[in-house]
Amino acid sequence: MARTIAKDHEQKRVHILKSAARVFAEQGYDRASMSVLAKECGISKANIYHYYDSKDALLFDVLDTYLKALRDRICGIDLSGLDVKSQLRSVVREILLAYQGADDEHRVQSTGMRALPVGQQQVLRGYQRDLVNRVSEVVAASAEGVFDNDPVRLRETTMSVFGMLNWYYMWQHGADTEARERYADLATDLVLGGVRGLA
Repeated sequence: MARTIAKDHEQKRVHILKSAARVFAEQGYDRASMSVLAKECGISKANIYHYYDSKDALLFDVLDTYLKALRDRICGIDLSGLDVKSQLRSVVREILLAYQGADDEHRVQSTGMRALPVGQQQVLRGYQRDLVNRVSEVVAASAEGVFDNDPVRLRETTMSVFGMLNWYYMWQHGADTEARERYADLATDLVLGGVRGLA
């Protein structure tokens, strides 16, 4: 007879993922053991194996859950009715707001993905690629004609946008919503001013 799923199964899974992200970020994936992860989650080692049969499976779910939600949130923004500058501002702001409370997951994304099997890395990089493509479309639209027939420059500009945003947690740890929105506006102004200079 199959084991029934507890009513709070999803709530506990989310708690495990947040706790694991913190351990992986602070200790590194290689040094973190299932015993340490279970202790951080406040559950027994046997119980954590009820949710994940290996540390690899746990790492993948941390990143899969985070990156898929991030991709869906940014790619799902409704930009209809906005001028191209406001579109970029909305996307940049939403990215920083999506990062809020996810510093650990963000760090693990940067350091832990290579520990996973190639097939799982490809899934995760697919989410990243979708996100980059979405931002690239908005960047291109914000500077009509600047990137025509120059995909390399467009990609470099797009990755520069992410460069400004992706390390925000390093020097603004715990920044609140107001601070993130203020920086998002600054980053947008820098991008818009810069791409106009490329014309």
